[in-house]
Formats: sequence, structure tokens, C-alpha cells
Amino acid sequence: MNQLKATTFITSLTKTGAMLLLVSLGAACASSDGGDPTAAGGSGGAGGSNGTGGSGGAGASPATPTVDLKKAGTYAILAKSGISTVPTSAIKGNLGASPVGASYITGFALTADATNVFSTSPQVVGQVYAADYQAPTPSNLTTAISDMELAFTDAAGRAPSVTELGAGNIGGMTLTPGVYKWGTGLLVPTTVTLAGSATDVWIFQIAQDLTMSGATNIVLTGGAVPGNVFWQVAGLVDIGTTAHFEGVILTRTSIALRTGASITGRLLAQTAVTIDGSAVVQP
Repeated sequence: MNQLKATTFITSLTKTGAMLLLVSLGAACASSDGGDPTAAGGSGGAGGSNGTGGSGGAGASPATPTVDLKKAGTYAILAKSGISTVPTSAIKGNLGASPVGASYITGFALTADATNVFSTSPQVVGQVYAADYQAPTPSNLTTAISDMELAFTDAAGRAPSVTELGAGNIGGMTLTPGVYKWGTGLLVPTTVTLAGSATDVWIFQIAQDLTMSGATNIVLTGGAVPGNVFWQVAGLVDIGTTAHFEGVILTRTSIALRTGASITGRLLAQTAVTIDGSAVVQP
């Protein structure tokens, strides 16, 4: 009898222990499934402060793409109806005129190369091309002129980030990268600074004329480069006496650099370019 009671007691303990073990395992599983609130749905998860919607994420404003000049970018000065200088100017880069011939490139004292593919000038560190020179010059110039016109259209079609700044007068301003648009002309009466890095791009869309006063400067800071600055001008461009300009000028009409004016950039005109004792350095 005593042995039977002992056996019954042990069996009871065994069942109780098994039940306690099952309860303990259940609690552990519940803790694993519904534990730390900082798991997938917590502050560090996809919807948290460090997720894709945070600052600097996909919603940030994209950088302005550059304007591809293609073959037009092989010239410091490119024009359709002529290029003239009042000596002595200093140009580093190639000159091109098309569809007009070499007689519309004046003041440079041109000397034709023996091949008659190009000419040289004591005022030009580079080569001078005209539409009446020997092949492949005419074809190359036709392509370059077309690329210049396409670049003008590209620059004009960019969506602006700033419109009508300064009511058409940006004298004394410091401008960050972006696309600026004016439905009028643009006046630069005093020095303007463009502040940005070597990869930043500026596009200025001007519906009428661009006028820069004498003894005034466009200044680049922070590593900004003139090859990434584009002035798209529907009217004429007038750079005043001894003024210094930076960037690529794309104009539907003409460009004039007054006496002693200079530019680090390109002069790309759909009519004529005139310079007067000026310095032009391609970027």
C-alpha cells in the first residue's frame, strides 16, 4: 500500500512538472514574437527617422544636369554670320564661322594652312575655321552650328528653380546653383558671385538682352567652374569695357565684348561676335 501511494505521488509530480514546463515555453515564445518595440516597426525601421523619407533622402532636389555642347564645345568662339576683332585681342581656343566664309572673320590677319582646312592668327592660340575651307571643315562646322542651336534649346527648356530674381537686376548678389529665369532682360551693374562646387551647374534663361556694365566681374567661388555656367539669351549680349565674364554664352543673336573686356568661357552666337582688344579663354 505504501508503495502504491508513493508511485501515485511521483506520477502526480511528473504531470505537474510537465505542465509547468509547457507554460514556461509558451511564455518564452510570446516574448519572442511580441517583444522589443524598436524592432521592425520601431523608430529605426523603414518608417522611422532614418528611413527613405528622411532628410537627404529620395525627396531631395536633384542636381541640375549640365548642357551638352557636343561639337560646339570644341570652339571658344562660334558664330553664323561673322567674327570680328579690333586688334589686339588674345584668344585661347578655336574659332569657327558657318555658313559664312573666311572673309567674314575680320581683324585677325589670318594665314591659311597649306591644306586650307584651317587658318592661324597671331591673336589666336588655336585654329580658325570657316565654311569655305577644305573638307572636312564645312561638314564639321555644320555639325557644330547644329549642336550650338540644340544646346540653346536645351538650356531654354529647363524648368526654372528661381524666376524674376531682382526684377532683372542681379548686381551684388551671390547665387547658388540652379536654373534662373527672367521674362525680361538681365542687367549686371555690379559684381555677381556664383558660389558652388566643381560639379554644380547654373543655367540663366534670359528672354531679352544681357547687359554687363564696365569694370564689373562675374566671380566663381567654392570650386565652381565656368564650363558649368550657361547663359541662354534670346536677345543680344553686351559685355562692358574691362568687365570680366565667366561661363558659356548661348545667344540667338549677337555678342559684343567691349574694349578690354574678357571672358573665361565660350561665345556661341547665332548671328555675329565682335570683340575689341579682348581676352577669350575657353574653359
